[in-house]
Amino acid sequence: MEVKNAAYVATYVDVKKCPNSFMPEYAMIGRSNVGKSSLINYLCNHKGLAKTSATPGKTQTINYFVINHSWHLVDLPGYGYARVSQDSRAKWKGMIYNYLEFREQLQYVFVLIDSRIPPQAIDLEFINWLGEKNIPFVIVFTKADKPAGKETLINIEQFKIALKESWDELPDMFVTSSEKRTGKELLLKFIEEANKEYHSRGKGGSAIEAEAGEED
Repeated sequence: MEVKNAAYVATYVDVKKCPNSFMPEYAMIGRSNVGKSSLINYLCNHKGLAKTSATPGKTQTINYFVINHSWHLVDLPGYGYARVSQDSRAKWKGMIYNYLEFREQLQYVFVLIDSRIPPQAIDLEFINWLGEKNIPFVIVFTKADKPAGKETLINIEQFKIALKESWDELPDMFVTSSEKRTGKELLLKFIEEANKEYHSRGKGGSAIEAEAGEED
């Protein structure tokens, strides 16, 4: 798949107000500071599409982008940032979980994992929750700036071992680096195949670009 067009649609805090569209959706989520905005910009060939920030936890809403006028990429708030207030975290969690559980257009959740660090309990807990809810997901390792480096390979292997404690079969996994420009082709190919499957099930009909709903 080649990304020829990528544009911001709108921002939401209520799942019920998300675009009334037949387009398939792919949501990205991960711990704060996992490199989500950089990965979105890299995938979409658009440096300023998703706003990067030096302040972890800055994304606090459900942000929609329309890609090639045919599918949505959804930027969800990160989790696990201690400096965010308890009230804010509770609101984000409710918003995120409502989206993940009840958004019919959602095809896959891309769970972003920092490949530079060992497995984190919060990531494993979130992945297990997705499994309990039967929400389809894949794992995307980010910041693999040295994909042949021993430490990165060890961390990824340790993550697989940790997952096998709860999972008989591991999900699809991708290794990416926005800095080194690697991993995009395989990830976009996965989305392309998922889109074909979505439409083969009679979903979507003709592609209709979503219009932004009114914000609160």
